[in-house]
Amino acid sequence: MAKLVILTQGMAGRAHELNVERTTIGRVEDNTFQITDPSVSSHHCEVLLRGSDILVRDLNSTNGSFINDAQITESALKPGQKLRLGQIELRLEAEGAPSAPAPAPVPATSAPPRPPAPAPAPMPSAAPAKKTDSTMVMPRGVSLSDLEGGGRRPLDAAGSAFTKKRNKSGIYFWIGAAIGVLVIAVLIIFVLKLASGGNH
Repeated sequence: MAKLVILTQGMAGRAHELNVERTTIGRVEDNTFQITDPSVSSHHCEVLLRGSDILVRDLNSTNGSFINDAQITESALKPGQKLRLGQIELRLEAEGAPSAPAPAPVPATSAPPRPPAPAPAPMPSAAPAKKTDSTMVMPRGVSLSDLEGGGRRPLDAAGSAFTKKRNKSGIYFWIGAAIGVLVIAVLIIFVLKLASGGNH
């Protein structure tokens, strides 16, 4: 007996035996084989038994029906072939010898995706990209120190920035001292006026 087995992670192992002439597959409950996944249409496709042949007919689904990554509207499905409905992958398995050799071509079709694995070779080039990013961070750090150093960019800007900070603290000290002297002078004048006023 032929059956459809789900391969997609999270539903892997779920299977449905094709024991009636017409099997509907979709997201809602009234389907013969319900697959509750958002990428599967409410009535996605139907599987028809025509003697020894198994036909898959798409029911105008949103994300399409695919046999071995080729989109179909109606096509025969052979044992070992993959049927993809939206993001859900299924494989047709049938009892007997034909199903054993059929999975062998499936890894062969999955072999082409392995050559793209060298595509991560650009990843080392991503490392230089990070270096570029770090050099971008460096100028930002310099611009911050430039702001602290009063906008001077020469190599001795750091030294001048430190000197300016010392000068600023010196200026604050002298301003504070001047204010203190002024306050003391005002108090002395005030006391003298009070004293002279008391004498009169």
